[in-house]
Amino acid sequence: MAPEPIEANLDGDVTDGPFSVRQLLRIDEALTAADRETGLTFSVYVGSLHEPTTGAARGLHDKLANPSESVLVAVSPQQRKLEIVTGERAAKRIPDRNAALAALSMTAAFGGGDLTRGIVDGLRQLADQAGAP
Repeated sequence: MAPEPIEANLDGDVTDGPFSVRQLLRIDEALTAADRETGLTFSVYVGSLHEPTTGAARGLHDKLANPSESVLVAVSPQQRKLEIVTGERAAKRIPDRNAALAALSMTAAFGGGDLTRGIVDGLRQLADQAGAP
């Protein structure tokens, strides 16, 4: 799934999205670190999910290059929904219970209005759980 191009205004705000350039860089750094530390592929989707949201997130996950070894964090702020989807091999290293704990941590940050921190902290928790390959 190819990422959409992102354009930034001179003031650092990203057009067509909830994140500033600085926030996007923080998320990208967290994704890169999670990939490197675990050997899994982590992805983040932020946007609307059609109902049922779990099925929509699984559909996005299935479109990834290597779904078996991938983890997708799908966040729909407008719907107040968070879905974490792990592929078959990734799920062996990140059990559902641990993904649920990361989700709780993320939703706490989201509730406080910090979408970026929630995503970054959640990625770190998931990567810590997965450990090194």
